[in-house]
Amino acid sequence: MPNQDARAALVEGLNTDLAHEYQAIISYLVLSQLITGPNRPELARFLDQEVEDELRHARLLAHKIVALGGTPTTRPAEVRLGASNREIFEIVLQAERDTIERYTQRLKQADAAGELGLRVDLEDLISDETRHRDDLELILRNWRE
Repeated sequence: MPNQDARAALVEGLNTDLAHEYQAIISYLVLSQLITGPNRPELARFLDQEVEDELRHARLLAHKIVALGGTPTTRPAEVRLGASNREIFEIVLQAERDTIERYTQRLKQADAAGELGLRVDLEDLISDETRHRDDLELILRNWRE
């Protein structure tokens, strides 16, 4: 039988992750509208396209929190805005890096709680977030502003 303390810690961590997925959804929606300049269409579209992935992640997390006996949070983590296109993409890149780190910690908690299916789901999320991170790093590489 899984350790109840490990499950409770996992639910708490998943709620932190959920708050950050809400933050990502809001960030991508708002930041895509703040993009300016000649590359606006492509850069805004890039940010807009990320919303679906983040919403899918939030749904998965909320479902798992309920399945583990918890209640999903309804509060997003704080949303940061940027003053320039470059700063916007730097903020989003840091958020992706932080998310990968959180999900890596969550893998350990899933293992401790005996949640092997969640472990696989988290690996998939890490894969998605890693692709997002890589795309953002490529966009920022040699950025001139």
